[in-house]
Amino acid sequence: MFTGTYTAIVTPFKNGQIDEAALERLIRSQIRGGVQGIVPVGTTGESPTVSYEEHIQVIRLSVKFAGGRIKVLAGTGANSTTEAIFLTKEAEKAGADGSLQVAPYYNKPSQEGLFQHFREIARKTKLPIVLYSIPGRCGVEIGVDTVRRLARECPNIVGIKEAGGSCERINQLRAALGPKFEILSGDDSLTLPFMAIGAQGVISVASNVAPRAVSQMVAAFASGNARKARQLHQKLYPLFRDLFIETNPVPVKAALAMMGLIEEEYRLPLVPLSAESREKLKATLKAGGFLKRHRPA
Repeated sequence: MFTGTYTAIVTPFKNGQIDEAALERLIRSQIRGGVQGIVPVGTTGESPTVSYEEHIQVIRLSVKFAGGRIKVLAGTGANSTTEAIFLTKEAEKAGADGSLQVAPYYNKPSQEGLFQHFREIARKTKLPIVLYSIPGRCGVEIGVDTVRRLARECPNIVGIKEAGGSCERINQLRAALGPKFEILSGDDSLTLPFMAIGAQGVISVASNVAPRAVSQMVAAFASGNARKARQLHQKLYPLFRDLFIETNPVPVKAALAMMGLIEEEYRLPLVPLSAESREKLKATLKAGGFLKRHRPA
């Protein structure tokens, strides 16, 4: 359902507003690049600083611009269960193909609290749900036993985006959940190691910049061509590394602006890259050929 390459797409701003034209360009570029889908208004989409209205607007626009050619896995998680349910229902109305549900952040619920939070959301929507465990940002990990309970009780909870940085965690999830439950890497640089032990793709930041190369890497490994996948990984690794030279999504938005795809605009508390980081990222983009012959969508 949600395997392969999904791009955690940025939310472009212009003069303080959603830049609809730029979002359409980005989505067209993703379609041409061969990704299986996009994830609007997740972490990379700056969900913490958009209003409810803007959040829903980005999902609606993403569905419209995708036009059924790629899937839209809408970021609709929150640290309030009521808010997450509201956003998920709106995403369902907008025609999204699924919902990405991040672990509640800041309030650090217990595992029982996580279970009840996700179960309540799943009960209020028909959308397939992909959980999102990222303890470095949320301060809490969705436990393996909690994921297993949710998968057993909620048929529409179909997968997890795993961004804890641990191969052992992938082993544990796959052993506990069997072959059908979908596991996606949440870290570009760990996509191949994770796929080697049971993950089925990635929700990628780097594919904003290099959709074709990332999707080819994932497809090559999935089809048994580990050598090609490894070669692509090695070529892409400097990009994987430097897109996190500062807090995501600042570097990736800077990169896309250098490529002429978006305006470089953030919302506080995010601020532009430092001069040192900008020069390093620009050099990496040049070395990788990402600033050459860019063709607008």
